[in-house]
Amino acid sequence: MTHLSHNRNAWNQPKGEYSRWTVPVDSDTISRARAGDWSLLLTPSLPVPAAWFGEVSGLRILCLASGGGQQAPVLAAAGAEVVSFDLSDRQLEQDRIVAERDGLSLVCKQGDMADLSRFADAAFDLIFHPVSNVFVPDLAPVWRECFRVLAPGGRLLAGVMNPALFMFDHDEGDVTGRLEIKYALPYTDTESLTPEALAARKADLEPLEFSHSLDTQLGGQLAAGFLLAGFYEDAWHDETWVFSRYCPVSFATLAMKPVDAG
Repeated sequence: MTHLSHNRNAWNQPKGEYSRWTVPVDSDTISRARAGDWSLLLTPSLPVPAAWFGEVSGLRILCLASGGGQQAPVLAAAGAEVVSFDLSDRQLEQDRIVAERDGLSLVCKQGDMADLSRFADAAFDLIFHPVSNVFVPDLAPVWRECFRVLAPGGRLLAGVMNPALFMFDHDEGDVTGRLEIKYALPYTDTESLTPEALAARKADLEPLEFSHSLDTQLGGQLAAGFLLAGFYEDAWHDETWVFSRYCPVSFATLAMKPVDAG
């Protein structure tokens, strides 16, 4: 079974912390978004600055690996033309549930975030890509495809994980309250875990994860042609994770496609 098929199955029945990202917003949230009162998360806790979006009404927005009934419906309620693109059937269904419940126009498409070939060049004005590329082994095609499908002057809003967190055994840290380096970077579940631990992760239908360096996360966006225009770090959404007491868990970037890009 490939990482794609496994992660699709895992997100179709998420457990633990992953479940947090599968709970659809309520109708009150949609009503407030229609009135212009809304915010979204790219990372666990800090809302994205409003200036990163600009005026979204009428924008063509791709919510990339962003299903779950949360971001895409809010952007649709705010007036954008939204496509939700996700690997998971369940995550897309959560978007459809909100759209049908609240009368939103929202297109849902299933697929791999590294393959956007179904979309034409310059098809979107903005891509909203919350922390999710931790679930793919290679970021270069993701950034290249994002650049291609954005119109000149378009924006990529992305959340990514701090690569340092993958060096530690977090299960042990939760027990002892201490962190000890255990894994070399780049980390991948498929190569870094023992065969027994990997088999257990697969049996429990936990998504397979892959670390990515700052070079592939930030440098990769630059190599694809983007210009970095914004950045912030974020902690975990509560204090239960030991790592987050010492270091940012994730960060967000605003990248721009140059207006003179072909």
